[in-house]
Amino acid sequence: MKRIYALMLLAATVLTATAAALPEYVKWSARIDSVAPSRGTIVVTASMAEGWHIYGFDKPADDAGMYPTQLTAEATPGVTLADDWTPSRPAGEHIDALLQLRLTWWDGTVSFSRGFTTADGAPGGADIKVTASYMVCNDRSCTAPATTTFDLHFGAPSAPAAPAAAPEAQASAPASAPAAAADNAWWAPVETTGATAELPASALALLVFGFLGGLVALLTPCVWPMIPMTVSFFLKRGRSRRRSIADALTYGASIIVIYLILGIAITLIFGAGKLNEIATSAVFNVVFFVLLVVFAVSFFGAFDIKLPSRWSNAVDGKAENTTGVLSIFLMAFTLVLVSFSCTGPIIGTLLVEAASQGDVAGPALGMGGFALGLALPFGLFAFFPSMLKEMPRSGGWLNSVKVVLGFVELILSLKFLSVADLAYGWHILDREVFLALWIVLFVLLGMYLLGKLRFSHDSPSQHTSVGGFFLAVCSLAFAVYLLPGLWGAPLKGISAFAPPLHTQDFNLYGGEFREFDNYDEGMQYAADHHLPVLVDFSGYACVNCRKMEGAVFDTPEVRSIVENNFVLIKLMVDDKAALASPYSVEENGRTMRIATVGDKWSYLQRHKFGSATQPFYVMLNNDGKPLGPTRSYDENVEAFTEWLETGIENYKK
Repeated sequence: MKRIYALMLLAATVLTATAAALPEYVKWSARIDSVAPSRGTIVVTASMAEGWHIYGFDKPADDAGMYPTQLTAEATPGVTLADDWTPSRPAGEHIDALLQLRLTWWDGTVSFSRGFTTADGAPGGADIKVTASYMVCNDRSCTAPATTTFDLHFGAPSAPAAPAAAPEAQASAPASAPAAAADNAWWAPVETTGATAELPASALALLVFGFLGGLVALLTPCVWPMIPMTVSFFLKRGRSRRRSIADALTYGASIIVIYLILGIAITLIFGAGKLNEIATSAVFNVVFFVLLVVFAVSFFGAFDIKLPSRWSNAVDGKAENTTGVLSIFLMAFTLVLVSFSCTGPIIGTLLVEAASQGDVAGPALGMGGFALGLALPFGLFAFFPSMLKEMPRSGGWLNSVKVVLGFVELILSLKFLSVADLAYGWHILDREVFLALWIVLFVLLGMYLLGKLRFSHDSPSQHTSVGGFFLAVCSLAFAVYLLPGLWGAPLKGISAFAPPLHTQDFNLYGGEFREFDNYDEGMQYAADHHLPVLVDFSGYACVNCRKMEGAVFDTPEVRSIVENNFVLIKLMVDDKAALASPYSVEENGRTMRIATVGDKWSYLQRHKFGSATQPFYVMLNNDGKPLGPTRSYDENVEAFTEWLETGIENYKK
């Protein structure tokens, strides 16, 4: 059982290390408290999430990779800083279970203060740059070391304050634009609250989607023939019942570990910060669209896509000639290689969906779910070889599964082309075109399932199976469901996939929300008309954003409240339109280039609200301050309505 435990531990470690970079486990803030005209105190505050901590200032002799907290301050000439920082409470002494060391750390909320004086009252004021370098840990894992920087000012302003720029000027301003915008209360950072689930709905959906993908992969012509090979391999081992259980568990765990490593490798190659950018890039989506079309054509029988046979033969030979856990692992690796031509499209689609989540856990969750769905049946076959007698043999039915998957790949491919089309404004796949193609594909799929459409490599069929009949009914009924969408029906069931309503030219079902796509313009309009603001941080590639629009915003209750009481500002964080004058900002010790409209709104969300997930909703007053907690993905219409009404009441107060 030790080898099983080792494999499980490896999988858990990979997931834990990935998840450690997910949320912001510590929030930093800094300010200057004035004591006298020539004297002040720098106050830096760190607020840790429950269960997480930052280490003390001292670095032990045997640090085992521990990264102590460091605070530095750089001031303009004429400023004398106190010798050291004073914490609001001493760092507690603990035994670090992860590093097995006696260490000091702070958890909860702690503040650090450092006094300073200025020469002759510093008539022009004093600028102080504060930098916090730290590592956040819990009892299982640590994040990578990070740095946060604050630019503080004390005393009289260093230069006369410039009048606020007009919205258009702010949008196209050069490098100083963020600072000028931050002087405006609309852009000033604010404290926000909002409940965050441990496993958000999008993550749970990704896990379930991956698991179902693994089960579907079992039915493909590349994977199904691996079942007799698996049974034959484990029958040859012919050991005790206890050893058979251990071998089967090891085999299943090996499949999971291999796919998990693949998912983590994707994360390490692209990085968490680039995943969403990659998922919305035109090149990536167009290339993936083409790949899915090629795979679909292959599934229809035009040609076969296979990895070089010598790869799988070599690994299979090693598995036969090797003993112990290594042979089982190689057998699992053989399964992965042999099944690639059929599982590749499923895995690729899964990874793109994971990338669109914008965080590093996406590939791990998706691939973990896929691996579990694929490994579970094979683990059972390895343990119960007699189950093979009950399984249907390969034949024409497997080819039908392959063709059906080809239709599914074609249907999904349009979503990726739509993402690029929306992000870059090409208007080649507007909503009515998208729906027309889907309707045709679902009708053709229904005809195939009824035996009315055949391909050259299909086996002759004299009748329609009962299962095929019911699947055809579902496919044709879904095509009928899509028809009203050509005239503007909301079609909430596919709101996560179809282009938004505003891309449709012909709409008999009423207009959309009157909304702003520029934050400054929307805030100015709200101030002029004395209305509260609802800001919707969204994205063209955000599946959950489309689902919220269809399931919540298109309901009569929510639509009526928003139209009659709010100024709606929808900001697309993946809008690829170039700014007239790109600029740079300093963020977390790094220089960030703001070159597109999406970059600007993404920076606004991070800078003002400390959030980077979509959808993200916040209600603001005319000074840019929140009217209540923030909200994210949640299809509870009643709760969303109550939240809006609370914001309206707070605005009136």
